[in-house]
Amino acid sequence: MNMVKELKYKDLKSVCDIKLIEKLENIQPDDNIVGQSKAIESLEFGLNIKNKGYNIYVSGPVGSGKTTFSKKYAEKYAINEKTPDDLVYVYNFENPKCPKALFLEAGLGKEFKQEIDDFIYTLSVEIPKAFSSKEHEEEKNKIVKEYNVKRDEIIKQITDLAKSKDFGIKNSNTGIYFMPIIDGETISEEEYEDLNEDEKEIISKKSDELQEDAIQTMKLIRNIEKDTKKDIENIEYNLSLFTIGHYISAIQSKYKDNKGVTEYLKALKEDIIENIDNFLEEDIEEDENMSILPLLNKKNDEEFFVKYKVNLIVDNSNLKGAPVVINYNPSYINLVGEVEFENELGNFVTDYMKIKGGILHKANGGYLILHVDDILKNAYSLETIIRILKTGELCIEPLKEHQLGGIAINTIKPEPIKINLKVILIGSSYYYDILSEYEEDFLKFFKIHSIFDYEMDNNEENITDIIKFIRNFEKRENSLKFDKTAIKILIEYIIRLAGRKDKLSTKFNTITEILIEANAWAKLDNANIICEKYIKKAIDKKIDFINLYEKKYEDMILENDIMIKTDGEEIGQINGLSVLDYGSYSFGKPIKITATTYVGKAGIVNIEKEADMSGNIHNKGVQVIAGYLGKTYANLFPLSLSCRICFEQNYNGIDGDSASSTELYAIISSLSDMPIKQGIAVTGSVNQMGEIQPIGGVNEKIEGFFDICIKRGLTGKQGVLIPMQNVKDLCLKDEVIESVKNGNFHIYPIKTIDEGIYILMGEKAGKKNKNNTFTKDSIHFKVMKKLQYFYKKGNEQ
Repeated sequence: MNMVKELKYKDLKSVCDIKLIEKLENIQPDDNIVGQSKAIESLEFGLNIKNKGYNIYVSGPVGSGKTTFSKKYAEKYAINEKTPDDLVYVYNFENPKCPKALFLEAGLGKEFKQEIDDFIYTLSVEIPKAFSSKEHEEEKNKIVKEYNVKRDEIIKQITDLAKSKDFGIKNSNTGIYFMPIIDGETISEEEYEDLNEDEKEIISKKSDELQEDAIQTMKLIRNIEKDTKKDIENIEYNLSLFTIGHYISAIQSKYKDNKGVTEYLKALKEDIIENIDNFLEEDIEEDENMSILPLLNKKNDEEFFVKYKVNLIVDNSNLKGAPVVINYNPSYINLVGEVEFENELGNFVTDYMKIKGGILHKANGGYLILHVDDILKNAYSLETIIRILKTGELCIEPLKEHQLGGIAINTIKPEPIKINLKVILIGSSYYYDILSEYEEDFLKFFKIHSIFDYEMDNNEENITDIIKFIRNFEKRENSLKFDKTAIKILIEYIIRLAGRKDKLSTKFNTITEILIEANAWAKLDNANIICEKYIKKAIDKKIDFINLYEKKYEDMILENDIMIKTDGEEIGQINGLSVLDYGSYSFGKPIKITATTYVGKAGIVNIEKEADMSGNIHNKGVQVIAGYLGKTYANLFPLSLSCRICFEQNYNGIDGDSASSTELYAIISSLSDMPIKQGIAVTGSVNQMGEIQPIGGVNEKIEGFFDICIKRGLTGKQGVLIPMQNVKDLCLKDEVIESVKNGNFHIYPIKTIDEGIYILMGEKAGKKNKNNTFTKDSIHFKVMKKLQYFYKKGNEQ
């Protein structure tokens, strides 16, 4: 077995080359995305394709710029595209329950709305004026006069005829009545009754003859009245036609190439002519009902004129190119719009002017950017988006769940519109997998998957881009300038965020926060430049503001409420390392792991599992340990023992296999009766071959143990065992590096369990011989001897 060489302080951090920064110090700012060339290539590819189904799903780590750059690149394409038409809804004169949708060239929507408002207002003034004009009254009076002359002539004729037959005449609205005349005087009914029968018969016969004439006379009068009314209607129609035509002609000419608007204006004109009386001022005598309900009467007048208004749904007058819309609350109503209602005297009423557009209307002809987690918080939103992408049609219709508590309402159905847009969904890879698996049409309509990486190579090109990003931040935020020392510390922080020395993090949201806060700290000090002091302060304070639980946990260890030994030796006891996450902050902490072994056949018992506090991956790790023990020691006799392993004072559950090597060391210590140095903490996964495998959070784990050791006082014998593969991930804080440099703290990279045994127990693990035994008095030899004893005692029982 080769001796393990502990790491030197130079191995513990990737140091940024200050000379490179000096060379790039005066580089020009740039707002291009950094380190995401593959993601941007796929994003641009999707934006280029206009075929159906080529919508885009963008995934990647939080804070990597997915939303910012999706918007930026969508806007890049949108600016060169046609600005979509405005959308209005108007009254449908043929079917009032189905308002008509009209599209007008961008900017003309609000003009059209104002033009129609002005047109109706003008008519409300000019029509009464035209109808009360002297010319119109004279023309109308002439027709009426002609009628009266003809009517009087006809009445005179029937009057003369009656007189010749000794009858007087009485004319009323219900007809003509004849009254007998005797001796030059009309007689009453009583006088008529006093007449003899011959006289009555003569009068009756004459009366019947006159009634026949009267019927013909009344028919003739009604025909004259009908013709007269028609003549008046004709002049009023012609006057209306002329007046309306005079004021609508300019609008018709302006929109002559728009078929939908032309048809609407024609229907509008016809409806106004048909309802011309509503534009005329009438002198109505006020009665009791009118005085009691004046507001209701006014409301009725207003309701009539509402149908002549234009409801502007989408106004693109200020838009250049296609729209790019981002929304963070894509509820069903916010997506497709709604028809609102009013409560009038206990009745829910609506009309087409209460139609409200949604974000899909606003984004039509352009790009809509939504976050998947926002979509999934809103019922029906995802299926609505998929359905609209499938049908290419958008209809404003209420869900039953939104219909005013289930009350039946006489609503309207706005005309559906054609919709053409590209949807960009932003979410996690987890959501992408779930939607791909369970949403049948998802992959049909989101054919492009743009994946933002969480890291990029640590090379000159990417460092150059980061410095451009910093310079752009200075320009955009008008911040103080970051000098070369500040940039050096920031880049080393970015390496740490990536978790690997050969990588840089792409979490530019976090990086921007550090820039903002460093600028703020510098300004509070009245500094005129940002140096390394302020970058370090921004990083440290960012942690200090949120590390309350870390400090509490640390205090509990220092006060021995949580029992962790950092010196001395113990059998079957070892310090493992774990990472706790609290929102955006993670920290490492030591945890005592113990193992007890004794005669029995229970095998390895995971106490965490027995208490339902162990996850599946940790359970797997325990089974791997059993495999290692069997392979290493059970070649000559069956493995027969009872062993219990425990994470002491753990009350929150545990998962992962990063402590499996640590558990194995505790078992080997218990079986060999060899103590483990408590000043050495351990992290690392192990396989059945005894090989150490890499783990996550190596920096946090090392620093978590170091913080406890330094507060208790470094002895020079303390340190951490880590997997060899994690050496490339080390980006430790300066205090740890300084202690390693001074020989007060040690970090050992190991490849196998045997290498760790020597460091932890001070004796060699031992080599297996051809006869499947181990070097005498080695650790493995002692373990095998103990297991042989357990096997023998187990058989005796």
